[in-house]
Amino acid sequence: MTSVTSLFSPVEADLSVLAENLKKLVGARHPILYAAAEHLFGVQGKRVRPAIVLLIARATTLNQEIAPRHRRLAEITEMIHTASLVHDDVVDESDVRRGVATVHSRFGNRVAVLAGDFLFAQSSWYLANLDHLEVVKLLSEVIMDLAEGEIQQGLNRFDHSLSIAAYLDKSYYKTASLIANSSKAAALLSEVSDRLAESLYAYGKHLGLAFQIVDDILDFTGSLEVLGKPAGSDLKSGNLTAPVLFALEEKPYLEVLIEREFSHEGDLEQAIALIHESQGIERSRSLATEHTQLAIENLADLLPSESQQALINLADYVLKRLH
Repeated sequence: MTSVTSLFSPVEADLSVLAENLKKLVGARHPILYAAAEHLFGVQGKRVRPAIVLLIARATTLNQEIAPRHRRLAEITEMIHTASLVHDDVVDESDVRRGVATVHSRFGNRVAVLAGDFLFAQSSWYLANLDHLEVVKLLSEVIMDLAEGEIQQGLNRFDHSLSIAAYLDKSYYKTASLIANSSKAAALLSEVSDRLAESLYAYGKHLGLAFQIVDDILDFTGSLEVLGKPAGSDLKSGNLTAPVLFALEEKPYLEVLIEREFSHEGDLEQAIALIHESQGIERSRSLATEHTQLAIENLADLLPSESQQALINLADYVLKRLH
């Protein structure tokens, strides 16, 4: 399967510059923050979110060099994403993310919380310095949405009455909002039409939702090596995702297991087996496909280019992660 990083060849050099800049921007103030920044941004991550910003910047400013404001927006986007992961790992008490030690497991909870706070604060400062009110509003909304998503997830633990609509709302807040709003922000910095800016927002929204649904399917079908955590981890913690919610419509006993929070020996294994026996995973796959197709449709107004094709390929790649 194509690797996600190979999809980003039009902005590969831009992403290398971004990684170095992030270490300098975040780590300049204090040795412990520099150590945390080295750890966070030194790892060869996928950089999906800043890559999308840079691809949209290139696709909307054909035959021109990317403006410094586009590069800074890509850095801000990765700062916000990373800050949310650092805080999530503290809340979830995760020692490892994608096979790498988390900030709080390496430096302690205090440093992790402060590092996350610092990243959010610094991203806000750099955002204000873009001097573009609409972009400031869009990315400020993302920071609120991330908190809203975490709160919703916490309040809805083990709630088997959760609807697919509510699940998609939470997925928007936690994952799609950043991709959608940073996509629109990149378009606005290129001074495109309102219609194209809204289309690129919709691309990011549907791509983000598809990405989250696929992640939630992989929680039941992926290996420890792929996930970086045991299969069924979300279910065990009470985070009920699309495969579970669809399976609940077919397997009433799943409700009993969830209601008692898998407190009896073998409950979790039985629940996972019921989900696999149901149409939950297949229906979730169809839902992800629907959002992927909607994402691609919203690229129709972009002029053909290498970057536009990379955005299409990225949407296709999201589904290919399931194979």
